[in-house]
Amino acid sequence: MTSTPPSGETGSSSVQNTQTAQRAGGRGLRRRTLRKILGATAAVVLAGGLGGGIALWGQYQGIIADLPTVEGLRSYQPPVMSRLYAQDDQLVAELANERRIFVPYNAIPDRVKNAFIAAEDQKFWTHNGVDPAAILRAGLTDLTRGKGRRPIGASTITQQVARIMLLGTNAVSFRRKAKEAFLAMRVEQVLPKEKILEIYLNEIYLGNGAYGIGAAAQTYFNKPLDQLDDAEAAFLGALPKSPTNYNPERFPDAARGRRNWVLERMADIGALTPEAARTAAAEPLNTRAFVRPGPAPGSEWFAEQVRRELIDRYGQDMTMQGGLDVHTSLDLPLQRAAQGILRQGLLAYDRAHRGWQGAVKTLPGIGPDTPQADWTKALAAQEPPAGIVDQWRLAVVLDAAKGRVGWLENSVVRRAPPSPTAGTDAAAPAGAAQEALLLARDLTWARRSHPLHNGDVVMVEPQATGGRAALMQVPLVEGAVVTLDAHTGRVLALVGGWSFQASQFNRATQALRQPGSSFKPFVYLTAMEQGISPSQEFEDSPVSYGTWHPNNYEKDFWGPTTLHDALRESRNLVTIRLAAHIGMKAVSDMAIKLGLVDTMPQVLPAALGAVETTVLKEAAAYATLASGGRRITPTLIDDVQDRQGRVLWRASSGLTLAALPEPSDVQGDEAASADKAQADAAAAAVSPVIAPAAVPSAQPTLLSPESLPMVRDDRPRVATEQSAFQVTTMLQDVIRRGTGVLAGQGIDVPVAGKTGTSQNFNDAWFAGYTPDTVTVVWIGFDTPQSLGRNETGGAIAGPIWNKVMKVALTGQPRLDFPVPPGIMLVRYDTGRGVAVDAFKDGQIPGESLYLADGSRELTAADTGAENMPDSESDMAATGTLSGAPSGASEGAGGGAEGAGHPAQPASGGDIGMGGLY
Repeated sequence: MTSTPPSGETGSSSVQNTQTAQRAGGRGLRRRTLRKILGATAAVVLAGGLGGGIALWGQYQGIIADLPTVEGLRSYQPPVMSRLYAQDDQLVAELANERRIFVPYNAIPDRVKNAFIAAEDQKFWTHNGVDPAAILRAGLTDLTRGKGRRPIGASTITQQVARIMLLGTNAVSFRRKAKEAFLAMRVEQVLPKEKILEIYLNEIYLGNGAYGIGAAAQTYFNKPLDQLDDAEAAFLGALPKSPTNYNPERFPDAARGRRNWVLERMADIGALTPEAARTAAAEPLNTRAFVRPGPAPGSEWFAEQVRRELIDRYGQDMTMQGGLDVHTSLDLPLQRAAQGILRQGLLAYDRAHRGWQGAVKTLPGIGPDTPQADWTKALAAQEPPAGIVDQWRLAVVLDAAKGRVGWLENSVVRRAPPSPTAGTDAAAPAGAAQEALLLARDLTWARRSHPLHNGDVVMVEPQATGGRAALMQVPLVEGAVVTLDAHTGRVLALVGGWSFQASQFNRATQALRQPGSSFKPFVYLTAMEQGISPSQEFEDSPVSYGTWHPNNYEKDFWGPTTLHDALRESRNLVTIRLAAHIGMKAVSDMAIKLGLVDTMPQVLPAALGAVETTVLKEAAAYATLASGGRRITPTLIDDVQDRQGRVLWRASSGLTLAALPEPSDVQGDEAASADKAQADAAAAAVSPVIAPAAVPSAQPTLLSPESLPMVRDDRPRVATEQSAFQVTTMLQDVIRRGTGVLAGQGIDVPVAGKTGTSQNFNDAWFAGYTPDTVTVVWIGFDTPQSLGRNETGGAIAGPIWNKVMKVALTGQPRLDFPVPPGIMLVRYDTGRGVAVDAFKDGQIPGESLYLADGSRELTAADTGAENMPDSESDMAATGTLSGAPSGASEGAGGGAEGAGHPAQPASGGDIGMGGLY
């Protein structure tokens, strides 16, 4: 029998079953939903990962494809400054965009290597280019530092090399850091650790213009790298993080703290013992100021001209960072003397013609009772004017009535130690206050035009004795001096103006000026080449060519005059007639062959110097006379060597030592046998197996003149040796008793020379030479204007030439001008005194031949009359002759001298375009 549960129980069970089924279905639904969500999430993650991976792969490929090659680091050559040396190998100047002294790895002291490794990359020797732990540490630190602050770097030394050498950028970006890391790993595969460290230590910028550890050791401690102690090495290691923030002059506490931190890190890596680190940390941070060498005082004009020539030859990069060693012909003592002598001459002219121009400015409230602290503070704030020289000081007038002035010692930065004779203040410390009384003559000079007042800021030069100071002002007149070797053209001294700091325009090489009568010797050289004798007479009388009415400086006429007398006294009319006779084409050709000009108008005024040239070119032309008619090319550079010492270029003077002559054929076997016996004896003398007693004694060999070494002269010949000597002989009399007497005073060796003064007295020249040395001096204004009536080359430039040549001739042997073959020296009466002249074979001393006067057939085209101004006063604004070269100096005229001649030119009348005297 089957029992049936009650109906109530049956319903309850059905409900329970239904609920159970519903719960099971709900769980299944949730599981299905969860699976769907997880599936979707996984799909998204997979898709995102795949997309991200593809994107990252694309970024990686882009970064890798854009990476520079690292192979160039194998042949790493850092930019290294070039150096210029004087002829005695004294350092003259450094040329550099980045001041770097390369130090190879083996020469770097271990303490220096360890200091940088401890501060910058302690795992340098073990990592493969990047330090993951350092990157993670830096990333966590950056997250806690907040926004707006520069991230902390984690670059290894290898990464820094990659950034500096290959990327060339310091931009903060993930892409740059990624490139840096990839490159670092490549660098590690290509280069050994030692090479990587060498590149890093020589490339890194360490502040104050110093690139690399070699320059930094010199800049901060004024000592070579191998003389640094632990504390000094640690300070250099402290600089890469921020050379500016750890500058020991501006932030000494921060610099000392960073240095001590590096010392601690050096102890951590075992490079120092803790005791040594503490001892070094206790040392004061004493840096010594380093004055960057060059240009050596006085050499600025020369060094700058050399720099220009190097850039023209090798380009900017090679010149400034190619590590060139440039040996020059500069004679530093002569250069400094020439600059000082030129300045003295310019100051003397300025004081005589210009007068005192007044104070630089006036400081209110300065007087006799002003406390020293007040006037020194006010004076220290003033900028020195352009053109002030190192020996001068910017001073303030403390008591105008007494002429008492005060200044701060070394207010003008010196680039060399002061001379012990520079003044009583020479040993005073920088910034020390000094006082003195102005010289009485200077007070009188000032009162004539601009009396001094209390508080006036003036320039003074402290005197050596007496507690006095000289009142100074920068002259407006300028000048130039060139001295060179007459045989080789090596430039020994070159001064381009008053002050290189005020104006770098080089008046010795860049200014085109009219040489005036200093051009005349080359007209006479052309005449000598045509066989005309020094005793040949030409008419010194009035002559007119159309509208051109040339005249002599003195406005007098001598009648028939020998060429000797005409050149000695610089007679214009004789020179014009001579040029007309020999032809201006011949004169022009001679000037071009000499290198005096590039082109020249073939008109008569050019024979009086109405052309343009430079001081350096004129010096080379006069050297041609001194060297017997051989063309001389001036050079400032002897040789150029690269960083390995290989000679890249060497100047050629045209003079070479010829090989010893071979034995003549007539000696035959006898000579050969003798040579063999002599060679056997020499071999026996050095053989270790033969006793000294067994060595046959060598007989002395007598050399005949034919067996002596010969000098081969490949210099181009411009004129014959005989013609050049004839002009030299006449120019010697110019200095003995002609227009150049002031230039020759006190010089007891044979010298020859010529004065030159251009039209309207715009240019004053003196050019002269000995058998070995040539010097040319020019004086004038940058914008051509008259130096003043009767201010001739003999009066202004001659005395300066005299002083420069006395310095150049010091210690030199006394040499006569060599008399060439085929020349006869004869003393005779020229009609205006007894003179000595040189005559060629076939010429009769003292005789003047009849020469047809072709000058009367000249036309306007021969004289340039179509370009002539109507009077001398019109010439200053007319410029040069048509066809003459133009340049920095423009003005009319040629030459006119009057040194030692009191004659005054009459007013009015036409001197004519060309020479004055």
